[in-house]
Amino acid sequence: MNTTNYVGVDVLGVPMDFGAGRRGVNMGPSAVRYAGLRDSLDALGVQVTDYGDVDVPVLGNCQITDPKLRYVDCIVPVTRRVMGSVANSVRAGRFALVIGGDHSLSLGSVRGAARGKKIGVIWIDAHADFNTRETTPSGNIHGMPLAALTGRGDPRLTGLDGEPQQMLDPANVVVVGARDLDPGEKENLRAAGVRVFAMDFIDRYGMNAAMKSAIETAARGTDGIYLSFDLDALDPLYAPGVGTPVQGGLTYREAHLACELLAESGLLIGMDMVEVNPILDDKNKTACLAVELILSALGKRIL
Repeated sequence: MNTTNYVGVDVLGVPMDFGAGRRGVNMGPSAVRYAGLRDSLDALGVQVTDYGDVDVPVLGNCQITDPKLRYVDCIVPVTRRVMGSVANSVRAGRFALVIGGDHSLSLGSVRGAARGKKIGVIWIDAHADFNTRETTPSGNIHGMPLAALTGRGDPRLTGLDGEPQQMLDPANVVVVGARDLDPGEKENLRAAGVRVFAMDFIDRYGMNAAMKSAIETAARGTDGIYLSFDLDALDPLYAPGVGTPVQGGLTYREAHLACELLAESGLLIGMDMVEVNPILDDKNKTACLAVELILSALGKRIL
């Protein structure tokens, strides 16, 4: 294991599915823990503190007050709690491991990791999550966090801890594995200057080339790299238990290589592993894969 950047691992579950279009990812943290997360980290020699799950309100107590920002009034308080927890972990020199739950949780996790630091972000996902209320076709907030983190979008999403602000420099943000982008989202990405290694690039040049370049971009002038990994980046053959599966995704080995290269860089300060939906899974296959990828990001090797 690479221990140059942190003294231990802090685990935080976020059982939230308000930001997604389908129910079920709120059970993702439990599924990942059931897949042996703690025992696997212990076997890797990692000093682990599991803080359990953040408080998430009951869906029945939440209202859709804005159809272009569904459940925003419940999502924002949850992501504030995530932000505070991750900020404390990173400040203490520990690796923040956030398990979800839908991808809207990254509004808080990445923001917490960036508090007092300039960080780069690698966003491994079939989707770029770069919509705003003006471009979203669904109103689902799990399609907006990366845009908000670069200062684009509704002030409630861009200003979790006060005034709206840009937490990430788009020049240090890279999306890897994208293959399902909305038209307005594409324009947002181009305007922001975010680098995207879509599946056609990976098909042509390979994951090694994509990740080497992604790490270089995310690391340029920053204090570390945060990884946000959506399991729908993988082809549904390998990760069936996700809410928004898209054919033609990463292979099992491509996903592991991405995590292994990040571990080798010595620059990783934290990560999200999100969108595990056990209702749609096959014998917890996707949650088990999530654990395996987490271990690769923390330095596990074949030999």
